Amino acid sequence: MAQVKTGILDRYARTEEGRVVIDVSAPRVEDLYADFDKKAPYHRKDLDDDLVEYLAGCVQEIGRADFVIRFAFDQQPEDVLMEEVRSGVNFFFIYQRELELAAIRKMLQVSFMLLLSGLVMLAASLWLPGQFEIPDAGAAPSRILVEGLTIAAWVAIWEALVRFLMDWTPKIRRARRFRRIASAPVVFTPARDPVDIAATSRSQR
Repeated sequence: MAQVKTGILDRYARTEEGRVVIDVSAPRVEDLYADFDKKAPYHRKDLDDDLVEYLAGCVQEIGRADFVIRFAFDQQPEDVLMEEVRSGVNFFFIYQRELELAAIRKMLQVSFMLLLSGLVMLAASLWLPGQFEIPDAGAAPSRILVEGLTIAAWVAIWEALVRFLMDWTPKIRRARRFRRIASAPVVFTPARDPVDIAATSRSQR
């Protein structure tokens, strides 16, 4: 596994300090952002979806290695604009992390309610036969009620466990990736061979 990870990291450039460099090339700064958000201030714009997925994919690929994000444009932006891009990337991924954490909290609430309702129905299905005369078999309404409660209880419990086990880990990992991207240094370099963001994304996948 270590050899495989080393091979993956060899695809990336390194800074003098040894950090992995995630390169993004685009003709203009505007190309980093979603089309519908072009007129918003740079520090409040939504980044292009391809760029977001590209950065998240790179961070997943490099694992725990320290990294910087290096942008290259046809023309070097002014200092003020570079600072706005830095703050925009930071704010955007902090916001994305908060969205993921909110989704995690919602998922936990739903899972807890499903589990609680399932346990209540299961307890009721076990309690009712001891309090009332319910036939062991047949189509009596009381028998149907108990069996229905038992089935509904196990469905709710299973759904709660599936939601937790299937959704928890991916969302936590994605939130961590967004946190790492938000805190990563952002640098700029003149473009030698500009390519659009979509092409950059496809070449790294």
